[in-house]
Amino acid sequence: MDYDYVIVGAGSAGATLAARLSEDSSARVALLEAGGTDRKQEVHIPAAFTRLFKTPLDWDFRTVPQPRLEGREIYWPRGRMLGGSSSMNAMMWVRGTRADYDGWDVPGWSYDEVLPYFRRAEGRVGSNTGGVYGTDGPLTVSELRDPNVTTRAFLRSCEAAGLNRLTELNGPDYEGFSIVPVSQRRGRRWSTADAYLRPARWRRNLHVMTHAHVRRVLIEDGRAVGVLLVNGTRVTARREVVLSAGAIGSPHLLLLSGVGDPDHLREHGVEPVAERAQVGRHLQDHLAVMLLRHCPEPVTLVGAGGRADVARYLLLRRGPFTSNVGEGVLYARSGPAQPAPDLELVFGPVPLIGAGLVEPTEHGVTLGTVLLRPESSGRVSLASDDPSDAPLIDPAYLSAPGDLPRLVQGLRMAEKLFDTPPLSRYATRPMPPHRDGDDDAALEAYVRAHAETLFHPTGTCRMGADEDSVVDPDLRVRGVEGLRVADASILPEIIRGHTHAPAVMIGEHAADIIRRGGTADRA
Repeated sequence: MDYDYVIVGAGSAGATLAARLSEDSSARVALLEAGGTDRKQEVHIPAAFTRLFKTPLDWDFRTVPQPRLEGREIYWPRGRMLGGSSSMNAMMWVRGTRADYDGWDVPGWSYDEVLPYFRRAEGRVGSNTGGVYGTDGPLTVSELRDPNVTTRAFLRSCEAAGLNRLTELNGPDYEGFSIVPVSQRRGRRWSTADAYLRPARWRRNLHVMTHAHVRRVLIEDGRAVGVLLVNGTRVTARREVVLSAGAIGSPHLLLLSGVGDPDHLREHGVEPVAERAQVGRHLQDHLAVMLLRHCPEPVTLVGAGGRADVARYLLLRRGPFTSNVGEGVLYARSGPAQPAPDLELVFGPVPLIGAGLVEPTEHGVTLGTVLLRPESSGRVSLASDDPSDAPLIDPAYLSAPGDLPRLVQGLRMAEKLFDTPPLSRYATRPMPPHRDGDDDAALEAYVRAHAETLFHPTGTCRMGADEDSVVDPDLRVRGVEGLRVADASILPEIIRGHTHAPAVMIGEHAADIIRRGGTADRA
């Protein structure tokens, strides 16, 4: 099978890129997805996304034991279907701040240079104060249709605490509280499979293959010429191969293909093709710690699913099924030395227990403290040369000494908001897991025992202008011609937001770079 472009991974970036490149009818594009379709009903019902965890639609990764989290292995869900993780995330559309992109100092990727690609993707419905959002793009960004009564109380408590209400969350600089904008259309999840792939599937020059698990990139004489599937099928690329398999999948494929640290590759029986020691390194993630309080009134999402709720959703696309679970947010600084918010407090009108894997039995609410700018970073590495074996994932949580004190500061902010009316009406006694005391030592122990991922891995194919970076500013893998990476793995530093919107932006930007002949615009 011969194409002009072969794209590996049909997620947030890959689906976007495939749709854009196939707009040129003269270009034959293959999009390869290791998983299946996104037809399962729970994919499209916003509040049901945790029911996709640990199913065949989930890569179901786990980290190696984390010594600073009491030796726990942390569950990392990643979407394995059309739309990738955009088909099983919490749908929060948060771009990141000007400080993030300008701080990268990478030509072509400043805030002002990437902003048009966010706006190109966005099809905002609802409020758009100041014209912050794009309105003509394929990816619908909307307001939550039916925020829970406890979420509205959270917002009012933030206001009572003297915090800043954000009129539009996705401005260049945000510090304050807001209801979250979501990638939904009329109360239904709107993934990149919905926004980009379905309108493009009729094109004769776009071939979307599901259950197409890639074994390795085919590299001949220093050039990527295609990929080899696990079933032995060769898919060749006349122009380029683009990896959009995410912050775990893309570095894993590079390593399996002989692009990485030569000593590490030989240790696992892989012959080096290109020496790129940074492949898989600089893994960053948003670590989160949940505080749970009992709600004395039966108004939360617990128990949703009765006949009335089902009817409201099916007939009106209203009610608790439209919730994204993380309905309200507060962006704050852990201290005055921070140049921009480094903490996010996410409010959920439900007890979020065990990364959403445990079904709650009593009404409660959650405030999650998220460390947006961790100093810690880790690595994705080979477990073996078998592509069916998951790679070793070591985010090295809390390995930098500054991370834990900032999370503790976030927990103190969350407790204070819980105790502020009107939220205090709905957040009374603590729910398990409990902690032993309120001093720093007790809070630090609570973080180590209960912190989880917020599902935002980045950085493992770091982009940069320096020779040590894995990809250059045009997303070309250094040392291999005809090979690029376009997904959240290229982020030089993790953003102060969520990773779905940046991944879509990267897909849009990559399409323009490739169509222009391989170079990004330079300011």
